[in-house]
Formats: sequence, structure tokens, C-alpha cells
Amino acid sequence: MIHEIFGLDDVMRGHADRLADLGYLTLAVDLFSAGSTARCLVTTMTAMVRGHGRAFADISAARDYLASSSDCTGKIGVIGFCMGGGFALLNAGAGYDAAAVNYGQLPRHLDETLAGACPIVASYGRRDPSLRGAASRLDAALDKAGVAHDVKEYPAASHAFLNDTETGPHLLRPLLRITGIGPEPDSAKDAWDRIERFFATHLH
Repeated sequence: MIHEIFGLDDVMRGHADRLADLGYLTLAVDLFSAGSTARCLVTTMTAMVRGHGRAFADISAARDYLASSSDCTGKIGVIGFCMGGGFALLNAGAGYDAAAVNYGQLPRHLDETLAGACPIVASYGRRDPSLRGAASRLDAALDKAGVAHDVKEYPAASHAFLNDTETGPHLLRPLLRITGIGPEPDSAKDAWDRIERFFATHLH
């Protein structure tokens, strides 16, 4: 599991716990473990843009760790939120059996990224100003690539709608609230139901 842009906080740990409660061996990767959040954020986002760097090495190491566990079934999925959703999409062709992309940024070379990708379930909010049209673009690209997928855009949701409470620095929260970024319980319930069904189909 790959966390959102605000780091591996209690909300993200709650998502990992949810997956573990479903019976999945779950490892929450901390991409901000090499220094201050600000410093790690810059290097992590740079890696996302360039398509290589420490963040990709950390995600690969997490996958290898799970694969080596005696508790692993041999099938491995990747799920990410916000920034983590972008990384989940970028890693969909890196030996996973399923990927869940939640309001993740689309890569510049989308068709190239999706060549050889695993099945993908993706969720976006129509009210998310940073990702307008992303759901339809991803859906069309997955159709073109012949990748099994389930992509849905939620009319009432914006960014970070799967979170069950507000996240991020307290000083930013009023601004996030005004822009509609944050929890949307009805959309979140449907999205989680779809993720659970998709993972049950492709990871069992």
C-alpha cells in the first residue's frame, strides 16, 4: 500500500488495516523515511515524474519482501491513494497481479505505462479540480491496451474521498475543506466495495 502526499499517517494506516482485516498480507510503504517530509516529498515527486528513483526502489523492495514471505499466496496487489495512486499506476506493469489506483495522477506516457499492465481498478472524483477527465482518459487507454479494468468517477466526490477523516497539516485543512477535498462516505463505500471485489477476483 502506497500512501498519499501527506505521508504514512493514521488514516493511511487505517487503510492498510482494512486490507489486512480482509485477509491480505499488507505492507504499508513509507516513501518519506529518508529525511524530513518536505525533503522526501520533493525527491519522491521528482522520482514520479522521471519514472525512477528511491521511491521506485522502496516499492520494489516492499514487493520483494512480500513475495519472499511464507504467508504470501504468490499473488501480489498494489494499492495507492493520491500520490500513491500515481505510483500504483506507474508500477502496474512491474509484476503485480492487480492494482488499485485511487485519484492517482496519470503519467505523461500513459499508453507506454499500460503496456503489459496488470488488471486495474481505479476511482476518481468528478469534483477533483486537479484530475478533470482523468477517469475517462484512463478508461479509454485501458480499453486500448486490452487490460482488464474497472474505472469509475464519482459525481459527489473530490480528491481524497476515500479517507474517513481530514488529513494534512492543520493549517491547510480549512482550505482543503473549502475546495471540497476530503471524505465523501457514500462514494468511498462504493469504491471500497469495488476494490474488494476486484482484489477477490484477481488476487485469490
